[in-house]
Amino acid sequence: MESWQIGRWLIITGLFLCGVGIVVMLLGKVGLFRLPGDLAWGGKNWHISVPIASCLVLSAVLTLLMWIVSRFFK
Repeated sequence: MESWQIGRWLIITGLFLCGVGIVVMLLGKVGLFRLPGDLAWGGKNWHISVPIASCLVLSAVLTLLMWIVSRFFK
């Protein structure tokens, strides 16, 4: 693999991660990561969050989306 290919791959990966970060920030603003099944603990200087319900919702939505896309391109 040549250096320009590695550079191109790093740029594409970085842009993808920025896009994912923006989507996660927007979903947090609409309350996705504060569902009734999401667990959160915290103290003065620490916070632990386990978004169980949010992961289930995202999994269902992504599964449905992938099923639709596979049916469309079949």
